Amino acid sequence: MNSSVNILIGLVVLAWILWRQTQKRPVREDRRPTVLLILLVLGVLQLSAFFKSASSTGLVIGLLVGSLVLAAGFGVVRGYTVRLWRQDGQLFRQGTWLTIVLWPAGIGVHIGLDALIDSSAKGLGTASILLYLAVSLGAQRLVVQSRAHHAVRV
Repeated sequence: MNSSVNILIGLVVLAWILWRQTQKRPVREDRRPTVLLILLVLGVLQLSAFFKSASSTGLVIGLLVGSLVLAAGFGVVRGYTVRLWRQDGQLFRQGTWLTIVLWPAGIGVHIGLDALIDSSAKGLGTASILLYLAVSLGAQRLVVQSRAHHAVRV
């Protein structure tokens, strides 16, 4: 896939994620991470297609790993910005304005990695955007689930 298609797909997925983050939703710990798995598989496929035509130097792999670590970090921080509350015996969650602001900030850092890469691997940031979203959303989900589990026990 070319860079424009990757960016468009990433923006559509991000818009959907942001919309879902702002919705008041019940916390269900038994829910399967279907969306995460779909993003993960598509992200790996997208990245493998990128590496068929680009070199995978140590710098490129290091930047990719660093970006995914940052994705997890942003996800953890966002997980603590999600509001949790109990209403009528049910635990609910909803992202705050800070949750929403942290999404484009993290993606900006991720896409900004392209500026650090030489021309042989330009486009790594856009080629790995779905994988980035999967890792970041997964880390956020783990933190929210952990906080919810603790809230249930308290």
